Amino acid sequence: MTAAYEATEASASEAIDAKIRELADWRGETLARVRKWIHEADPDVVEEVKWRGVPVWSHDGILCTGETYKKAVKLTFAHGAALDDPAGLFNASLEGNTRRALDIPEGAPLDETAFKALIRAAVALNQSLAARRRKPKSQS
Repeated sequence: MTAAYEATEASASEAIDAKIRELADWRGETLARVRKWIHEADPDVVEEVKWRGVPVWSHDGILCTGETYKKAVKLTFAHGAALDDPAGLFNASLEGNTRRALDIPEGAPLDETAFKALIRAAVALNQSLAARRRKPKSQS
């Protein structure tokens, strides 16, 4: 693990840049592409680095993580099971009640429009969950 992964909140974007450069292969290119689409879909997204170097994109809570493995870039959506996925992008971690993931192997196409819609749906869900948390409980 490089020092770039030990990021503070202020340096998370630089740490993600460093991770992409360090990968220097199709995984870095894929991570950079989906990162760009996440920012286009949600200009207010916050970048973080957690769990020893895993890129995390948040807006009123975690939207998704961007893990890199030898054979895939895995985008795990924190509340993916609650999201509509009409394009069928989710192809991993389908058995759980909360998370869903999208494994992107080398050379696999990814529908940009559908992916951005999924990000926007995750933002909307997080915002509704955050609003419920902020709502004062009625007093009986």
